[in-house]
Amino acid sequence: MPRRRDEMVPDAEFRSYYGQPVIKRPIWHEPHMPTYLYLGGMSGAASAMAAAARLTGRDRLELAARMAAFAGGTAGAAFLVAELGRPMRFLNMMRVFKPSSPMSVGSWTLAAQGGLTSVAVGSAVTGVLPAVGDAATLASGLSGVAMATYTAVLLADTAVPAWHEALRELPFLFAGSALASAGAAVMLTTPRAQAGPARAAAAAGAMAEVVAGGLMERRLGLVGEPYRQGRAGRLMRASRVLTLGGGLLATVAGRSRALTALSGLAITAGALCTRFGVLEAGRVSADDPKYTVVPQRERLNAGRPASVPGR
Repeated sequence: MPRRRDEMVPDAEFRSYYGQPVIKRPIWHEPHMPTYLYLGGMSGAASAMAAAARLTGRDRLELAARMAAFAGGTAGAAFLVAELGRPMRFLNMMRVFKPSSPMSVGSWTLAAQGGLTSVAVGSAVTGVLPAVGDAATLASGLSGVAMATYTAVLLADTAVPAWHEALRELPFLFAGSALASAGAAVMLTTPRAQAGPARAAAAAGAMAEVVAGGLMERRLGLVGEPYRQGRAGRLMRASRVLTLGGGLLATVAGRSRALTALSGLAITAGALCTRFGVLEAGRVSADDPKYTVVPQRERLNAGRPASVPGR
């Protein structure tokens, strides 16, 4: 009796030549790179909050936001240098400005953010040239918006499937996470009576992060598997629980210092889990050829050209 075709043909395995992955996995290290992604985003969103506080006359909130932006930017730059290996590599990226390169734009954005937040905090601490400090705060609000989102563009511009295919949602995920992180940092360092806008920002950012992450995983389908499985899946689930819980607590955190601390710490932990989870998902999707091969075949079968990330 002849055997059916599905009994004779084994399931296809998606492997490249000699069993090697199609693309190289990201070489970024932990905790350097994901911590930089968190600190840079928090610094950027805190700068935007400081500018808004300056425009609305909330002096105490503005001071806390200035300090958070400076601390996040400074610490983030240290982690980035540690990732690069030596400071000269960062300086080399400043030799030219290439608008078409997210790495080049990001390097200049980071430099501008660091300089502006340093001037803003220096003026606030010393009382010297307050007008210059205020101008730097307002300018850092603009650089901060770019700082909070450019890392998502940087990831999506690579050939890593879990990042490249998430181009639509990743900026919203990182922006929401950055806003929640900045709100958490500022509300922890501002008297409760004056921290209402920070709590609102933390809650809004947390909701945006959770929604963007859920939409991203559902839309990606097969390529979204790394965000749901293994270590990356555990990190992303922990992120959702911590971020959602912290965001809900932020709405009532004005009642006590304990609730404020619990909310801020939960949001911060959730933001870090997001960055570590996204990095791990990228590694997994780069190691398994099916996440590169299957989407390309689907695009070709649909009559669309296969995308070429990074070009």
